[in-house]
Amino acid sequence: MIAEFRLPDLGEGLTEAEVVQWLVSPGDPVTLNQTLAEVETAKAVVELPSPYEGTVSTLHAEAGETVAVGAPLIAFDVDGAEPQSSAPEQPATADAEEKAQPNLVGYGAAPTASGRPARRARRGGVVRQADTAVLEAAPHDATPSPSSDTVVERPRSTPPVRAHAKRLGVDLVLIAAEVGDRLITRADVDAYAARVGATAVTAAPTVTATVPDSRAASGARDRETRIPIRGVRKHTAAAMVQSAFTAPHVTVFHTVDVTATMDLVASLREDRRLTEHRIGPLALVAKAVCLALPRTPGLNSRWDEPAGEIVEYGYIDLGIAAATDRGLIVPLIRDAESLTLTQLADAIAALASTARSGKTSPAELAGGTFSISNIGVFGVDAGTPILPPGQSGILAVGAVRRQPWEFRGEIALRQLMTLSLSFDHRLVDGAEGARFLKDVADVLEEPGRAMLFS
Repeated sequence: MIAEFRLPDLGEGLTEAEVVQWLVSPGDPVTLNQTLAEVETAKAVVELPSPYEGTVSTLHAEAGETVAVGAPLIAFDVDGAEPQSSAPEQPATADAEEKAQPNLVGYGAAPTASGRPARRARRGGVVRQADTAVLEAAPHDATPSPSSDTVVERPRSTPPVRAHAKRLGVDLVLIAAEVGDRLITRADVDAYAARVGATAVTAAPTVTATVPDSRAASGARDRETRIPIRGVRKHTAAAMVQSAFTAPHVTVFHTVDVTATMDLVASLREDRRLTEHRIGPLALVAKAVCLALPRTPGLNSRWDEPAGEIVEYGYIDLGIAAATDRGLIVPLIRDAESLTLTQLADAIAALASTARSGKTSPAELAGGTFSISNIGVFGVDAGTPILPPGQSGILAVGAVRRQPWEFRGEIALRQLMTLSLSFDHRLVDGAEGARFLKDVADVLEEPGRAMLFS
């Protein structure tokens, strides 16, 4: 008889594991609970014991291959004999769903027999001498009591069943009182929850009773306003959640003396030849970013998970975050590295005007290689911006404030700005992020340093 062993649930919701190495080969005889392979999850490397005694027939995965939980892992020829468990005290599963579930690592082979030896009777829920067979077969069923010679037994169940009962608010002690000494199954939990209803579940000792909301009774909820989540806000929320839980964010900060930059801005605004161009601090920050990015290409790249590649861009499609009545959007300045300072200023003004009027097209939002968020316009000094999906860096620009600062060996009032850089740590090391931030800061502290950038 051919019996298949599927990759079991290794705990904590892990959905897959990588086969590190096989310890058996096709044709090898195996015994019950013999280690078959080492597999690596996101948590650790674990050993898989054999649930059967027989001969290895087929290995369904090669070393280095990732296998999903529940997928076939190995097949055995058990010579038509029913596999025997090395843990005689481990009970049989009562329903089909429990039988279909693979056994958990560390709990031995999955039982197949319909019966088992009776366990010794409980006396007040305390066994005076530890039942070593129970401890060996299912150590999760017993916990030491405060007394060193007693063991207080919990209801017998598997970790998935206990988690299911917890979600439903069902106390397994109450189910154990009904089903007796056998293993509690998911079907037992569902049947109990359906029979007792919500009231009994709420009254269970492990669930806190709900306190009536006096505001609801008084009609105070009529003052609440419910706004449907849709459009730009819905898309932005989904994108931010995806980014926050996909890319490992790191944020570094740097306070910069931008007095020279602000003096340059004032000088440019007084130049009659530039009256048609409103050049502000953000335009100079954008120019500094465009000069610094080629020196740190990791911040102008993306992580291509399906292809298993890092994609470095040879251009800069610069995103400028804009707060609108419809939500946050990040329109783009295409090929920003090729623009002059005045062209960047004009592009930023045009993006802001279009965004405020709600006429930004989807094409102006698609893509982007790096972004800037000007939180300083709201009087905020620093923050930890979330990366737009597909980008490896975003720079938050804080408010410009006059503060005491060390300057040429003396304390003077200087104009300061804090820069906050968030980046994807898969693509950018801390040293690279710091170097980029320092490059931007150098240009803003002394705009003439831009002449040093190639």
